Amino acid sequence: MKKRLQNILAHAGVASRRRAAELIESGRVMVDGRTVSEKGYRVEPEGHEIRLDGRLIGEEERKFYFLFNKPKNVISTVSDTHDRKKVTDFFKHVKARLYPAGRLDKDTTGLLVITNDGQLAHRLSHPRFEIDKEYLVTVEGDLASEDVKRLERGIDLDGKKTAPCEIKTVKRTGKLCVFRMKLHEGRKRQVRRMFEEAGCRVTDLKRVRYAGLRLGDLEAGQYRDLTEKEIKRLKGLAGETVSSEQGGAGV
Repeated sequence: MKKRLQNILAHAGVASRRRAAELIESGRVMVDGRTVSEKGYRVEPEGHEIRLDGRLIGEEERKFYFLFNKPKNVISTVSDTHDRKKVTDFFKHVKARLYPAGRLDKDTTGLLVITNDGQLAHRLSHPRFEIDKEYLVTVEGDLASEDVKRLERGIDLDGKKTAPCEIKTVKRTGKLCVFRMKLHEGRKRQVRRMFEEAGCRVTDLKRVRYAGLRLGDLEAGQYRDLTEKEIKRLKGLAGETVSSEQGGAGV
């Protein structure tokens, strides 16, 4: 059965489907020695030679799934023109093209899923699946109960109301206050902007839970393989049909 070329590249762990389509349109993909720039191009996965930048691509490759505790001042991209430290720098020993499922700001620490499963990464990042997230938010100042309720109901950011969320006070220490915030949206710098709109400057932000996964006792910069059960659960949340043969990374 013929498949879209971007889907074949995504299944091979080359990139997400969206990024694979961009690679095709930019003329970097060849099928049987001929450059293909049509992103909807269909081809039989078997019996054809598919290359990206001259490198031979197979339909499938071993999939890796990691839970990573991102340190501060590390960026959640796979390339950077300013030579800053990237999350993928912690996985140079893994012989696969890895990328994060979703992103955290440079100054935000905590839980990221790192994988070469392009389809899963794309779905986990898509707003349609409303993946749950939980943060510890340290701010200067405090919030009145009325402000907490207002943030929980949703506020206007860039002309669009934020979805309902949950905010609980964890502790107060001097001029600082720590909140636990649960939400499923992931707009750019959303948590910081919501607290700032309420008059509190965020001094520290850490994601401690994502898609049911918990950070646990991993230190900054450390990671672990996801278990087979965790992988199956993630795929279920992302609306994928789960293969009984799917396993963990085993690195």
